[in-house]
Parts: sequence; C-alpha cells; structure tokens
Amino acid sequence: MNNTLIINILRFVLLVITQVLIFNNLNFLGFINPFVYVIFFYWYPIKGNRAIFMLTAFSLGLVIDIFSDTLALNALASTTIAYARPAIMRFCFGVNYDFQSFSFKNTTKVQRITFLALLVLIHHLIFFSFEILSIAHILLILKKVFATGIVTLILCVLFSSLFSPKSE
Repeated sequence: MNNTLIINILRFVLLVITQVLIFNNLNFLGFINPFVYVIFFYWYPIKGNRAIFMLTAFSLGLVIDIFSDTLALNALASTTIAYARPAIMRFCFGVNYDFQSFSFKNTTKVQRITFLALLVLIHHLIFFSFEILSIAHILLILKKVFATGIVTLILCVLFSSLFSPKSE
C-alpha cells in the first residue's frame, strides 16, 4: 500500500469519528450542525481514480448517514459533489486544472477557499433541499444552507490550514 492510500484511509476514519462524535452533537443557535467531513473532497488527490473516488464519497456519506440517522442524505450530497468536483475545479482554477502538473501549491489562497466554498455550498444545497423536500420552505432551506455553510466553511478552512502540508 502506498502512502497516499494510507493517508486517505486515515482521513476517512478520522473525519467520520470527528463528524459523528463531535460535530453532530453541536447545535449552534438550535439548527447549525457543521459538516466538516466535506473537507475530505478538498483533500482527496486530484489525479486519483474517479471511480474509486465516487465509491469512497458514497461510502463516506453512507457511514455518516448510518451514525447520524439521516436516510442517505449525506450519501446523496457526497456522491453529487464527488461527481461535480472536476467541473468545480475547472471553474475555480481555470485552464491550470487541465494540465498534468496541476497542484494546489500553484494556486492562490482565494482560489482554494472558493473551491472549498463551492463544495460546501453544493453539498448543503442538496442535503437541505432533500431534507426539507418542499419548495414552499425555500427560505428555511436557504437559511440552513447559508448559516450551516458559513460555519462549515470556517471550520474547513481552519482544518485545512492546520492539517494540510506546509507547501500550500
């Protein structure tokens, strides 16, 4: 097993544990529960096998769902952002993403935060839209998306700066 695989397995397990044991039990203002496991999609290797990435994303979401009792909402949202990740990267990083030598260390901090913010936004839009499942409650959906999204983004940026390699 190579080093990248071991690191990704360790990230998977640690993010599940922190999400389930810590962040699922937080209730800021009664409705804000950050989804910090979304940072896994930011940390996953750029040139990794896409089929394995999709399967890993589904598995991550499903494991979170099992422990959170959320009826596969995390699995749906996680699989969707895993599928959309190349398009989001192309949007955030432009033509640089298409080159074989692309690396996060060649991008600006603003581009990386924009990429992370779009991952969080899409994940939360899908999650809360299917959780509430009513267009009549669009304001409630948007309130949850933005409030939870801001807290999630702040925590993910904090985790990214603390636990990412110093070369970023």
